[in-house]
Amino acid sequence: MTRRQVLVFRELPPGVMARIEAEHDVTVANPRMAAQREAFFAALPRAEGLIGSSFAIDAAVLAQAPRLQVVSSVSVGVDNYDLAALRQRGIVLCHTPGVLTETTADTIFTLVLTASRRVVELATLVREGRWTRNIGEDLFGWDVHGKTLGIVGFGRIGQAVARRAALGFGMPVLFHNRSPVQAPGLQQHALQLPLPALLAQSDIVVLTAPLTEATRQMMDASRFAAMKPGAVFVNGSRGGLVDEAALLAALDSGHLRAAGLDVFATEPLPLESPLRTHPRVTALPHIGSATHETRHAMAAMAAENLLRVLRGEAPLARAA
Repeated sequence: MTRRQVLVFRELPPGVMARIEAEHDVTVANPRMAAQREAFFAALPRAEGLIGSSFAIDAAVLAQAPRLQVVSSVSVGVDNYDLAALRQRGIVLCHTPGVLTETTADTIFTLVLTASRRVVELATLVREGRWTRNIGEDLFGWDVHGKTLGIVGFGRIGQAVARRAALGFGMPVLFHNRSPVQAPGLQQHALQLPLPALLAQSDIVVLTAPLTEATRQMMDASRFAAMKPGAVFVNGSRGGLVDEAALLAALDSGHLRAAGLDVFATEPLPLESPLRTHPRVTALPHIGSATHETRHAMAAMAAENLLRVLRGEAPLARAA
């Protein structure tokens, strides 16, 4: 079997690296790190396979990689990739759905609980030594069990969140999806509605939709205004789905009670962003799938995708 040139643009676990190195010649260069950026672009002209995440592979990057056959993303989302340019070149794009579903759903439901019960705010009270008496109503949170949960985007992750809500917390679940969905085990627990009806009826709204040109900033001022007064908003998908200025306005006006966010339009979140310190916002550093077990499984799946395509085989999961 011919050894190919593989460019790794995000560090991989040693065992996963060893699998790739057993079959191909590997260069590791993370372009997000200043010290490695030059090496990344120097390796592109030779690269026949790319594997990594969290860096935009656009038409300009692809133009510098004339030998490229496959890009294997260590992610389920593919909004960092120029799909049209990849298709035009016949370059296979792989991703890692499935292995991160349950872990990401755990994170999203953690945000539902944390934002509703004001966990970060109250934990900070204790940490800073400001808990000097029994708390009063001004610091009470709000129940999650029994509340109506609206899920926007009902793929694997949305359904996993629904199972936690309906089967674990007795929550009526509403969902919006662009097409009808068959959700095993949820038929009696989740009702599909148009988006306006879901927003008007849900106590908590969760985004698990993919980021596309059709969904970019779908949660704008009009959509936030359509939500139930006092509702909680959670985004565990992509920051680009949300007009952040409109979200801040809805929080500042009191129309929304709280928000739990794992993703942002710009990441890492800029220091000057009002979302970073807003008293009604629970903000996490994009940790949806960030556990040892899941990130290793994602890397292993991405490596398998890469190796299969370079052998002339079908990948486990192809995005484009």
